[in-house]
Amino acid sequence: MSFQKVGFGIIGTGAVAAAHAMAITNSDFATLKAVFDVVPERAQEFAAKYNTVAAGSFEEFLAISGLEAVTVATPSGFHHDPVVAAARAGKHILCEKPLDITLEKIDDMISTCEKCNVLLAAIFQSRFKKAVVAIRKAIDEGRFGKLVSVSAKQLWYRDESYYKSASWRGTWAVDGGGALMNQGSHTVDLLLYLGGEVKKVCGHTANFVHDIEVEDSAFVRMDYVNGASGSLEVSTACNPGFPVTIEITGTRGSAVLKQDTLERWVFAEEKPEDEVIRKEFASGTSRSGGASAAMDFDYHGHMEHVDNLARAIRNGEALILSGRDGRLAVEFIQAVYESSRTGLPVTLR
Repeated sequence: MSFQKVGFGIIGTGAVAAAHAMAITNSDFATLKAVFDVVPERAQEFAAKYNTVAAGSFEEFLAISGLEAVTVATPSGFHHDPVVAAARAGKHILCEKPLDITLEKIDDMISTCEKCNVLLAAIFQSRFKKAVVAIRKAIDEGRFGKLVSVSAKQLWYRDESYYKSASWRGTWAVDGGGALMNQGSHTVDLLLYLGGEVKKVCGHTANFVHDIEVEDSAFVRMDYVNGASGSLEVSTACNPGFPVTIEITGTRGSAVLKQDTLERWVFAEEKPEDEVIRKEFASGTSRSGGASAAMDFDYHGHMEHVDNLARAIRNGEALILSGRDGRLAVEFIQAVYESSRTGLPVTLR
C-alpha cells in the first residue's frame, strides 16, 4: 500500500531550518508545502533553494492547501505563539528544542494541542544515534544491572561572533539561558532518556569569557528517581571544543560514548554481539556534532522525527518524543537555574 505523504510547512528560516528542509524533502513520508518567516526576503531565498513557496503572511501560510503539519524552527523563546496558532488551525506540530524557555508556555502549548486534537512532537535528534540506541537497548535488557551513575560532559566552544550573529542569542528573554538551555538541552535529554527522570539537582552556573547576560558554563550534580547519581558539565567557553562524552556505569556493566564512538562497552555477562558493537562504534564520524561549529551535524535525526510524526498522523504510530517528553528537559534546566540562583538543591520528584 502506498503512503500518502503528509504536507509539512516550516515556520522560521534561520540556520536550523535547513535541517528541517532537508529532512522533509528527503523523507518518504513527507513533502514540503511552504515556509514562513517574519523576514520575507529570507523566506523567499529559502523557498527558492528548496523548491517550495514562501507565504506572505502567517495567516496565508496556515491556509496553504495540503498543509497538515508544521515544523517550528524559530528562536527558542518564540516557539509558543506559532505552536498555539498552528494547533488552533488544526495543524500537527514538530517543534525544535527546547519546546520553549518556560514551563508555563510549554504547559499552554501542550494543553492547547490536546484541546485541538493535534499532535505535538519535540525534537531531540541525538536519541537516534545508533550508539545511543544500542545503549538504551542494553539498559532496557538490564545488562548494566542497577544503574550507579549516568553522567555527561559537553565542553564546547563558541566565539563572540556566534553570540553577535543574532540579537536573541545569549539573552534570557528569547534564548532562555545560555550554554545549558541552548547547546546543553540535547545532552540533558540524553541523560533523562538513558538515566530516567531526575529527583533532585544541585547546580552552579557561570560566565567565563562571553559578553552575554546568561551563562556560558553550567555544572550540575543530580540524583535520579531510580537511585543512580550523576553529573553534567556544559560549556561554550572551552576552546577549541570537545566531543560530548556520556558515561553509564552499573553493577553489571559500563559504557562510555564520546560523540559517535563507544570508548567502553563492557559487561559482566558478555554476549556474542558485544564484539560486533565494539567494532561498529570503534570510530565515529568526522563531524564535531557542534563542538566548535554550531551547525556541524546532518539532517538524518530530524528526518527520523519527521517520519515518525507523518506516520503518527496517517497510521496512529506512537510519537517517539511527545510534548510532555520534551517538557522534562526544560524542567531540569529551570531547576538548575533556580539552584544556581539560590545556592540550594531543587527537588523535582
